[in-house]
Amino acid sequence: MAFDIDMIRARYEKLGNLVKKAREVVGRPLTLTEKILYSHLWEGTPSFNFERGKSYVDFAPDRVAMQDATAQMALLQFMSAGRSKVAVPSTVHCDHLITAKIGSSTDLATASTENKEVYDFLSSVSNKYGIGFWKPGAGIIHQVVLENYAFPGGMMIGTDSHTVNAGGLGMVAIGVGGADACDVMAGLPWELKWPKLIGVKLTGKLNGWTSAKDVILKVAGILTVKGGTGAIVEYFGEGASSLSCTGKGTIANMGAEIGATTSTFSYDESMERYLRSTNRAEIADLANGVKEHLTADPEVYANPDKFFDQVIEINLSELEPHLNGPFTPDLATPISKMKEEAQKNGWPTKVEVGLIGSCTNSSYEDIARAASLANQAAEKSLKPKAEFTITPGSELVRFTIERDGFIKVFEKIGAKVFANACGPCIGMWSRVGADKKEKNTIVHSFNRNFQSRNDGNPNTFAFVGSPELVTALAIAGDLTFDPNKDTLTNEKGEKVKLDPPNGDELPKKGFDVEDAGYQAPAADGSGVQVVVDPKSNRLQLLAPFIKWEGTDLKGLNLLIKVKGKCTTDHISMAGPWLKFRGHLDNISNNLLIGATNIFNEKINSVKNQLDGSYDEVPKVQRQYKAQGIGSIVIGDENYGEGSSREHAAMEPRFLGVRAVLVKSFARIHETNLKKQGMLALTFADKADYDKIKEDDKIDIIGLTGFKEGTPLTLVLNHKDGSKDEFQVNHTYNAQQIEWFKAGSALNLIGSKK
Repeated sequence: MAFDIDMIRARYEKLGNLVKKAREVVGRPLTLTEKILYSHLWEGTPSFNFERGKSYVDFAPDRVAMQDATAQMALLQFMSAGRSKVAVPSTVHCDHLITAKIGSSTDLATASTENKEVYDFLSSVSNKYGIGFWKPGAGIIHQVVLENYAFPGGMMIGTDSHTVNAGGLGMVAIGVGGADACDVMAGLPWELKWPKLIGVKLTGKLNGWTSAKDVILKVAGILTVKGGTGAIVEYFGEGASSLSCTGKGTIANMGAEIGATTSTFSYDESMERYLRSTNRAEIADLANGVKEHLTADPEVYANPDKFFDQVIEINLSELEPHLNGPFTPDLATPISKMKEEAQKNGWPTKVEVGLIGSCTNSSYEDIARAASLANQAAEKSLKPKAEFTITPGSELVRFTIERDGFIKVFEKIGAKVFANACGPCIGMWSRVGADKKEKNTIVHSFNRNFQSRNDGNPNTFAFVGSPELVTALAIAGDLTFDPNKDTLTNEKGEKVKLDPPNGDELPKKGFDVEDAGYQAPAADGSGVQVVVDPKSNRLQLLAPFIKWEGTDLKGLNLLIKVKGKCTTDHISMAGPWLKFRGHLDNISNNLLIGATNIFNEKINSVKNQLDGSYDEVPKVQRQYKAQGIGSIVIGDENYGEGSSREHAAMEPRFLGVRAVLVKSFARIHETNLKKQGMLALTFADKADYDKIKEDDKIDIIGLTGFKEGTPLTLVLNHKDGSKDEFQVNHTYNAQQIEWFKAGSALNLIGSKK
């Protein structure tokens, strides 16, 4: 069925006029990205030519999506906003809290019991406020959104960084924190800095062992983990048109790994095929009627250098399969070079586990192509030398691949099928032996491979590849195996070669499912009661954060000066901590426990300035809070890279951290800090990072005159009595400064009820 068809019809009816007006205002042809952005302005009709990378703009997204881990805090905030119903179509998806351990049925039953309190809370809140609810086992949020809600030319926000997956169906889909989602659900505008534009021209056509995953692995190698920050990536060219819709989704999904705001593709025949295959023919018909507005103006793609801030060109016909990693998703290695790179870097080459699926690569096409290799292995008497697991993206996909015999094919080679959930991708993997912390290698088709992310073992070297390549490497058990040229010895002692994978883009018999797992909300939720037990250790109602006291901040303690990469996994770990996502006090016990202290090179060990001892970060910060002492966190480049989880901003705020000062921020994390009333600051001179000493008392001066475009001053009061003073920058606009003064954006909403 097509959800929200009236909303989509209304959007398309006004699209042509809005694009025409935007073209007049800008005075030139428009990219697809610009057409979508200008047609979703909060003000309605475009009247101003916004400046890329500088103008803050209010938007009116079409919908909101939330996964269960982040939905808890987002909905706890929404309950405080005083609204009776969400203002735009919204959904909750239960996909993050299911631990992969034994197999689909057992793991799902265990999760349903262990998380009953949280699931009941999310179900009742959804029922009360008009939110669609997808039950545990229904599937991973981004796959379910692509199958049911994404539509060409739309705009959505979601409380997960991989919301960008919907770009595969031509949306501007952006990951945000729960406070942003709360604003939109409450009927308020959503603010975003007008993005820069990166154009990626794809020529040629994929062949052999290469897949859509290799496109984004190549792009990540070019742009690095922060090369897309503040930009939307727009893919175009004959190569883009040749990709399947779900292949486009894979590319858009991993755009989060280059820091991109989102990624887009023009509406084409592959999107039409996908819409019709997923029972949304009516949307395909409507999109066909406005097709000229669901792509860039012809002049743009003819002369991309004139319209994009940066242009990258990739020939798909020449593209090689890639493996990215370990420990970062932008370290790109063509499979033909893996042997020499592994040897040079000392990477373990024995593959222990191969894992396919996740929100990035769990489509029918992905599973079909991997199944073709599993079938070959069975026919050629090859027994996988590594463990092998499959995580279907949705119940729709799982039911269909079971009907079409793929699960039996996987079982022939000893594979394990996990629940339709995130599982190992986000650390929800109860991997036997991980606690031994042994050095080992795994390969997966997920999107992230930060240290400790998948199994909690900091010595697990995780490499990201396509489902096809991961399957081949699991069969070979060797990281350096190149299926383009290498042979394997089967159980009969014969040398055999794997043929390139193949698989249908969409099921020939169509998709099928008995129970997709959807629960519609009550038509009138006014009588629905939402109960939170005050004694619960999983859920906790929110109390407002304290307002700014109206003075400069003086005498702040240094909590930690972080060395190197500090992702949201380092700031607020997932895995076993997910169960506390609805309880701010409890989850705050994981604050920065993964970060490395530059002064002693240790993880989760900082100096307590009250007594000189070293202790865990949350324990030290709780002592500062108890004494009424504010503190500051110092970080390196791209601080807050990774997930959209706003807990990474709420936890320091809750425990009394007043400011985070870094060399540079990841976009979502900087916004999350602002929303929670924190000071998010950057060094005007990055060399000043080196001036900060472990025992410093730190002042932030200039807050009484806090205004847009005016730097603040940081004073370091060293233990020996000397001082250092330097400028720190910020990107706060007038509205965001009001969030700071009010104590949080939510406080400001509450004051205007």
